[in-house]
Amino acid sequence: MKAQVHGLHHITAIAGDPQENLDFYTKVMGLRLVKKSINQDAPDTYHLFFADKDGNPGTDLTFFPWPDMGPAKTGAGMAVEVIFAIPQGTMAYWKERLDAHNITTLEEIRFSEKHLTFIDPHGLGLALTENDDERDFAAWEKSSVPADKQLRGMHNVRFQVRELKNTEVLLTDVFGYERMAEDNGWVRYGVEGGTSGKLVEVHADSKLGLGRWGTGGIHHLAWRVKDTEEEMTVRNKVMQFGLSPSPQIDRFWFKSVYFKEPGGVLFELATDGPGFDRDEDPKKLGETLILPPWYEPKRAEIEAGLKPLKYELS
Repeated sequence: MKAQVHGLHHITAIAGDPQENLDFYTKVMGLRLVKKSINQDAPDTYHLFFADKDGNPGTDLTFFPWPDMGPAKTGAGMAVEVIFAIPQGTMAYWKERLDAHNITTLEEIRFSEKHLTFIDPHGLGLALTENDDERDFAAWEKSSVPADKQLRGMHNVRFQVRELKNTEVLLTDVFGYERMAEDNGWVRYGVEGGTSGKLVEVHADSKLGLGRWGTGGIHHLAWRVKDTEEEMTVRNKVMQFGLSPSPQIDRFWFKSVYFKEPGGVLFELATDGPGFDRDEDPKKLGETLILPPWYEPKRAEIEAGLKPLKYELS
């Protein structure tokens, strides 16, 4: 099989207050905090990872909480919405649940799929759509959401650019996606059949102003590769395409390569392993602050600079 990406690995966004972020994604959305760590490039900041029970690639929405940062600006070079899959027949449950938490929702039909759209407390665009495609997922028995109604992982993501051509070539010729359909100005691409978790939608408009990072915005999109060998092969293809990927960076739970796609969105290639249970008991993921080994000598200094978080399990 040729080296390519295999769908979404994780999406990283920028939050405001970390406690508010933690409470929303665990208590309202029912996700598990699978890793409480630090931004390895800015260690005075948390990096919070929310996912299914096991932290499977493709289920993981992560956050850098920067409460003093201004709000994100939507525009070219920015991802604008994370779409989660929910089980068939659970849309009414989720609408009632979000209504109960005073979260305004809207219903939209996109690519013949019904979506429930809303924003999180810090402005991040989210949507839910029913889908029963087979995928890597493990229900969490301590979730605030019943197992048969839990988020199944990221179904799709949307981003905006000024010009589509070079972004499309990257997605198709380098990543292995295929152009599937167009709907209301958005172009959908899919890889490996375009099932849930293997989709991306792009909107191009030459008149778009440039977006910028901020609270409620998406920092980067991470794409799945199986292992180091595949990651480095795809990295080489990205270089041949004319972009400037970073060296491979060891994030301890996976290995990463970063670059900006032609439209300006920050992309990451991330390996499927070693995984979040590499340094924690799988039964206790997310319950304590975990640092990569190279930051352990600075633990006392790091902990002193972080706001303590209260994490209540159901």
